[in-house]
Amino acid sequence: MRAVVFESYKKFPVLKEVDRPKPAAGEVLLKVAGAGACHSDVAVFDEYESDPTGLLTPPFILGHETAGWVEEVGPGVVGFEKGAAYLVYGPIGCGHCTSCSRGQDTYCTQPGTVGYLAAGLGRDGGMAEYMTVPARNLVPLGDADPVAAAPLADAGLTPYHAIKRAMPYLAKGGSTALVIGLGGLGMVGVQILKALTGATVIATDQKPEAMAQAEKYGAVTVPGGEGQAEAIRALTDGRGVDAVFDMVGVDATLALAGATVAQRGSVTVIGISGGTYPWNFYGLPYEVNFSSTYWGTIEDLHEVVAMYRRGQIVSDVERYSLDDALVAYERLRDGKLSKRAVVVPHGE
Repeated sequence: MRAVVFESYKKFPVLKEVDRPKPAAGEVLLKVAGAGACHSDVAVFDEYESDPTGLLTPPFILGHETAGWVEEVGPGVVGFEKGAAYLVYGPIGCGHCTSCSRGQDTYCTQPGTVGYLAAGLGRDGGMAEYMTVPARNLVPLGDADPVAAAPLADAGLTPYHAIKRAMPYLAKGGSTALVIGLGGLGMVGVQILKALTGATVIATDQKPEAMAQAEKYGAVTVPGGEGQAEAIRALTDGRGVDAVFDMVGVDATLALAGATVAQRGSVTVIGISGGTYPWNFYGLPYEVNFSSTYWGTIEDLHEVVAMYRRGQIVSDVERYSLDDALVAYERLRDGKLSKRAVVVPHGE
């Protein structure tokens, strides 16, 4: 079968022939319907000089946002019908520690025993015609479109988990939320906030077309540039934002989060761009909860799929054939995508 393989750091991935995998005990073989191209993939092959975790050892097939149809089951697997559509929960932990027991494999306490972080991050992922997945990591999609659903495995799950944690800051009259960065995660984040809260949702980005789309989802937008923080605070009558979600994570966006959050508010850093925030006692309003999150739980992903199936969130995607998968990654790397790129290995 063909697959997009990450072979070494600082080298663009390649499309090549590889062996079709076989499901081991407890695993399912999926015929891939769609695999999302995420900027985390670009970080792996284009930005990292070497493995930052010890668990991203090449070569492996990229793709940690995947949906597909059951093709075959491994020994001991029951309850899966061939052709049924599932979304893949990418993180794979040890399955035994306290974090894994609550379905939060992202925070596995002994990842070294697993040897990789996730499907598509150390273990072969979904940028291929077929992939294997632990049966536990499959979330049923029913009759929902699996191609459009694929990015929700990260671009839906990650903001959902962060927003769910920050709900106590938004569960009041007149609450406000700020989404910084309207890429794949930010755009779904706006929709989740509108669906789950009564908060006024403010969104900011450098791209006018992204802000126009966020406005269609119900956000009030503020463009980047001079006076950005002041304009955001003005929308809160100067009090500041109750819950800020930084989907980027560079120095400038972290500074914006700190400059706009309200006293006793919340800042959640979701973007993994490596920025730093120079904290001091007087640098933030009092009692601000400044935290970070990484992906989410299997339970969260079930809830994201429920929202998707009910039409509460939509996934705005741009579809590519497997032949054009490397083009999708080039456009993602170069900042030329306006939608989430999804590779469709078997055609529509």
